[in-house]
Amino acid sequence: MTDAATAETDDYSGLLGAFRYSFRASDSMAFKFYVLVSFVLGVFLAIIFVLALVFWFTEVLGQSALTTTSNAFLGVIAIFVLGPLFAPVLFVARRHRRGETPRPAYDTLLALSGFVFVVSLYVGLVITVPPKYQSPNPGAVGGFLYSLPQLSGLIPPLVAALLVFVLHRLVR
Repeated sequence: MTDAATAETDDYSGLLGAFRYSFRASDSMAFKFYVLVSFVLGVFLAIIFVLALVFWFTEVLGQSALTTTSNAFLGVIAIFVLGPLFAPVLFVARRHRRGETPRPAYDTLLALSGFVFVVSLYVGLVITVPPKYQSPNPGAVGGFLYSLPQLSGLIPPLVAALLVFVLHRLVR
């Protein structure tokens, strides 16, 4: 391999480099669109998590240690949301960088599973909307989602996150 080819192969390090690399390496238009959507959504969600952390710190200032340690749980939530959101990008970047030849539909299927995860985040949020903020005329689907217990809002993102990892294992 020449130095230029080595530089092209090794030109990503970390998360941001994986986004650039997988965008260039993939031939799937669906995957390229997912890279853009997941990057924008990931930046937006990261800003939301940072602002939530700052808000929680100001709210618990001067309170007990038990209250302040609950702020660490926000980091766990962020990992469980951003991890599956970025997983398809990281999986595809890793496969292309290693030169492994996945099935032709690997990139596209991972992109579609990523989109399913994004939709499941929205569905999970709708389920957890407090009654005082629910729409007065939600329609059939909205009414059904509002009627579910709020804790069941965790189920759609968990199932969709599992789908991302299961597809990665099955399709490779």
